[in-house]
Amino acid sequence: MKKWLIGFAALVLVLTTVSVTMADPGNGQGNKKGHAKQLEIGVEVLLDEQKDLIEGKNVGLITNPTGVDPELNSIVDTLFNDPDVNLTALYGPEHGVRGDAQAGEYVEYYIDEETGLPVYSLYGETRKPTPEMLDDIDVLLFDIQDVGTRFYTYIYTMAFAMEAAEENDVEFVVLDRPNPINGLDVAGPVLDDDYSSFVGEYEIPLRHGMTVGELANLFNEEFEIGADLTVVEMDSWKRYMYYDDTDLEFVLPSPNMPTLDTAVVYPGAALIEGTNVSEGRGTTKPFELIGAPFIDSTDLAAHLNEQDLPGVTFRAASFTPTFSKHAGDLSHGIEIHVTDQRSYKPIETGLHIVKSIHDMYPEDFEFRADGFFGNLIGNGWVQEAIENGESVDSIIEQWQDDLDEFKELREEYLIY
Repeated sequence: MKKWLIGFAALVLVLTTVSVTMADPGNGQGNKKGHAKQLEIGVEVLLDEQKDLIEGKNVGLITNPTGVDPELNSIVDTLFNDPDVNLTALYGPEHGVRGDAQAGEYVEYYIDEETGLPVYSLYGETRKPTPEMLDDIDVLLFDIQDVGTRFYTYIYTMAFAMEAAEENDVEFVVLDRPNPINGLDVAGPVLDDDYSSFVGEYEIPLRHGMTVGELANLFNEEFEIGADLTVVEMDSWKRYMYYDDTDLEFVLPSPNMPTLDTAVVYPGAALIEGTNVSEGRGTTKPFELIGAPFIDSTDLAAHLNEQDLPGVTFRAASFTPTFSKHAGDLSHGIEIHVTDQRSYKPIETGLHIVKSIHDMYPEDFEFRADGFFGNLIGNGWVQEAIENGESVDSIIEQWQDDLDEFKELREEYLIY
């Protein structure tokens, strides 16, 4: 009997220890159901605690399909049906308010079928709201999911709208959302302002490790926008979290960003857009599939796997894009399989992919003649370094000083 009691007590102790360990995300690895307190995103905090920011005011809303609450209710419909809120206009970034436009496709002014509200495009000919678009607007509300990479255009839609708000005496409110690829890792070159464009407007690194709210504060102060800005902060978001460490459903932010896996590889894999190699647009796995008709998939996969890059394995793959580069042509290359997203280095990996294809297929590989690779990487010297045969390690070392300076600056604007 005594032995039985000792054994039972030991079992209880083990089960208690396991329970405590699973409930504690403090090991930095996260646990999808293990938060001590339920994560609340900006739209929840706004409606539950800070509704006075929009009550009794004419509200203009900048959003897209990611502007939802945890139950996937659209903020458009929620605000439109709220008797305390006067939602008067909608503004769509690239891909539109309902997300039905492809990359680079201009979405003109139209009337939203669900609400009857006017929808103004902030992509294409007009990236910054005009005074006419803000007529009778008291407060502009921004609620869009970012993906944590400098060349994703939504953060510049936000910045330009902040400029317009300042110029037209309109309040600006950002509803914060998670950085889906975590808020700790900061990597890549800081933008050279000579390469400023709509895929890189400000001097921030390629992977900034910040939320949209933190970026809004940084843009407003460091780049002297001076808007009357309020960031509605999240409650209980932790910097180590990837999106799958939260209880939130992933809503694709754009047509070619269908999953968190896409967002994880995107900071490096999207550099392929600056070349004549397909980045997988027109397939079911954009940015995870990379290839071209002139590539030998087996050779490329073997070469990249020999690099022994952390957290990733490359599979030889062939695919036929339905649109974009090499549409309708059988292309060969690789599929990126991230085996450990916390050790995976997307920018280093992306540079290895670009350099490997450049070196292995010198007669066929080309950087785009319009200089788009420079816009993406944020400078002109990385392309030259690849063309001159420099190693990836050498390239990374050259941007480290600027990156370290940004990391110090960034600390001033971290909310969480």
